[in-house]
Amino acid sequence: MAAESKPIAIALNNELINNLDLSPASVAIKQLLQDGIASHEQQLRFDINYDLEPGDPRELSEIPEIRLWFVRLDAKYPWLPFLLDWKSGEFARYAAMLVPHQFSSQEGIQYNPEALEIFLMHKIFILDDWLKQQGIPSLSRLKSMAQMLGYELDDGFFEIF
Repeated sequence: MAAESKPIAIALNNELINNLDLSPASVAIKQLLQDGIASHEQQLRFDINYDLEPGDPRELSEIPEIRLWFVRLDAKYPWLPFLLDWKSGEFARYAAMLVPHQFSSQEGIQYNPEALEIFLMHKIFILDDWLKQQGIPSLSRLKSMAQMLGYELDDGFFEIF
């Protein structure tokens, strides 16, 4: 059994985000692809150091510039959830960057339900195709991803496509 690899952190700052510069992510992902992508499942995280004005109460996923950076990243690597460190909450944060939501002090993040369903189905279809191309079993991974967002998908759903 191979030793568990350590998480891979991609550092982001104001300059990278404001210039929509994906180069730190692109360099890291290119290396992971060369190393063999399957061995890097759920290891990627983003260390976001974005300076805000003092007293700015917004969460990172509420800042338009950061969200736009993640929209661009998702357009380039739509299968990226495979690499994200789900256990540390990186997938949930990634979803928050791409899905309209609100924060509640009592209930935490509240996604727009229809937008979340569209996001999830989009990722299911992309990842199903991509995982098959990589020769990586997909069913349990996709069902787990759906569960992370509060959805239970039957095996029969995956037989449709």
